Amino acid sequence: MAVRVQPRQLAFALPHAESLTRDNFLEGPANEAGLALIESWPDWPNRIMLLVGPEGSGKSHLAAIWAEQAGARATSAHALTAPDVPGALATGTLVVEDLKSAGFDERAMFHLLNLAREDEACVLITARTPPASFEVELRDLRSRLRAVPVVSLLPPDDLLFRSLIVKYCADRQLGIDEAVVSYLASRIERSYAAARRAVALLDNEALRLGRPVTRALAAELLRNV
Repeated sequence: MAVRVQPRQLAFALPHAESLTRDNFLEGPANEAGLALIESWPDWPNRIMLLVGPEGSGKSHLAAIWAEQAGARATSAHALTAPDVPGALATGTLVVEDLKSAGFDERAMFHLLNLAREDEACVLITARTPPASFEVELRDLRSRLRAVPVVSLLPPDDLLFRSLIVKYCADRQLGIDEAVVSYLASRIERSYAAARRAVALLDNEALRLGRPVTRALAAELLRNV
């Protein structure tokens, strides 16, 4: 007797809108220093500032808020080349995203920092770790990066962590109740990245199974992860 195997339903990763406006930024003790930096512009302690924090901590969100109010252009650190620098600074304000220890053009970054100082431009650089820990070959660039003031975003407290879970679900138009939020918050690592991953997994699993997002589904998912 032939056994019929039910086909496994596929879940497609559909794009979802994540709002990066000021109204949708979740405030808390973990990010109050970063938000204060953005809101204090142009009265910064230095024209070039570094915003440092773990993955998912809101660096890009804060950078987007500042870019909107300052009319700043934006580029990624790994894409920056020396010929790009004058054009990048043309508006007098620039966001440089995701500066890492490796994978960026040191001479381009050195040129950027020098030209920004000469032109009195404002630059906001985001990174996951402070440049003091970077292995930089150009000695002058190393000293320049270490001289840039750093504002740090901290790991989320309990209230912010729970709010992040709710926000990530709202971004995906995913309906959840307090039981799901409490279950996730008490069982996953308390980090920005973990909250985002858990919500994405829950969304995909609910879509695949054609089930609503419930505490029972969250328990099944975390048991198998």
